[in-house]
This record gives sequence, C-alpha cells and structure tokens, in this order.
Amino acid sequence: MDQMDHRDVQGRKLAAAASNEDIRTATLAMGCFWGPEALFGHLPGVVRTRVGYAGGTSEYPSYRQMGDHTETLQIDYDPAILPFEEILDTFWNNHNPMNINDYKGRQYMSLLFYNDENERQTIRQVLEKRKGQGKGEPDTGIAPYSGFHLAEDRHQKYYLKRYPDAMEKLGTLYPSGTDLANSTLAARLNGLAKGYTNLERIISEIRQWHAYPDDREIMIKLIKHIRW
Repeated sequence: MDQMDHRDVQGRKLAAAASNEDIRTATLAMGCFWGPEALFGHLPGVVRTRVGYAGGTSEYPSYRQMGDHTETLQIDYDPAILPFEEILDTFWNNHNPMNINDYKGRQYMSLLFYNDENERQTIRQVLEKRKGQGKGEPDTGIAPYSGFHLAEDRHQKYYLKRYPDAMEKLGTLYPSGTDLANSTLAARLNGLAKGYTNLERIISEIRQWHAYPDDREIMIKLIKHIRW
C-alpha cells in the first residue's frame, strides 16, 4: 500500500464505525483497566474506548498518584447495535467483584456509573433478572456519573501497543496518539491482541462500516499485513 493511500484516508478524516448520531457513553470499572478495554473494544457497536480514573475526588489523578480514584474504562457505543443491557451483562459476566474490591484500596474496584434515571432503572432491571437466574447480588458500587480523567497515553490500547509492527502500520492512518486511541479500528485490534476476536471477524465488520469503500479497503489491506 503506498503512502498516498494513507494520506487520502487521513485527509478525509475517516469516521468511526457508526453513522448513528445517538452515540452514548458508558463508564465502568472492573479491576485493572487494560483487560476491560480490550474486552469491550472488540464488540461490534463500540465506537471508541479509553481508560482513565473516576469515582474519586482527587483533582488531577495519575497512575502513580491516583488518590481515591479507580482504574476505569469509558466507551462510546451505538445502542442500536449494542444495547446498554448487553454492556451490563458483559460487565458482570467477566469479573468477580469480590475478588478485586479492596485488593489495592480504591485502585481496583467494581464500579458502574449511570448517566441518567433511565440507565439507573435499566441497571436495577438487569440486576433483578440476574438474581432471578440465581446469580446473586454483585458487590458492585453503583453511582451517578461525576467525571472521568483520561489516563496516560501508555495505558491506552495497552495490548495493541505490545506489537511494534501493528503500531508502525497504524501510525500511517493515525499519526497521533489521540487519533489512535479514539479510533474504532484500534479498539478492535486491541481486542484481537488480547485474544477476544479474530482478524476475519474484524474484516467482516469493517465491510459494514459507514465509510468510503476505498477507505474500508485501505484499512483491510493494512491490517492483513500486520505481523502479530
């Protein structure tokens, strides 16, 4: 693939996978934030993932000085493809709150934030359904959303960044760390790097994305040549 193709994609400001303007945001914590970002990032319907700190009062948390915040994942998603109820089931099906709460103070906690009353009610309904299935009441903190502090760049797409060839090739499409962190493609590939999905599934999904056909083919050709 030549460099002009890459510049063409960047110049057209290739959008994320969804065209639906009703993109919503979910914020949750389930232990170390690297794994959850890969877990949710591989799901169709997720437009963007990012990790950071939430749930506390410290004004400027960092990984080394987190204060009373918790490692947290924030995702943007298309509810027409991925309903909030499915996000909740994925959340509770993939961690045990009892194994992480108080393990490192506030750093690793099971927390779930809601943006409005509708989300709060949906959370209660999902919990009641799970209790009816014999899954009990998880020891998860549930609170109104009160802010999110973006983590340092080295923590974004952690598993993807373990593959230098992937990062080099993706850099031709996403020249800055912010561009990469915000891209739907990087979210999927981060899930691939962790083993949650495979290349065939990602390629099949890309072909359905709302983007120029040429841009979709450029992405597909690029990821086919990554050395994992």
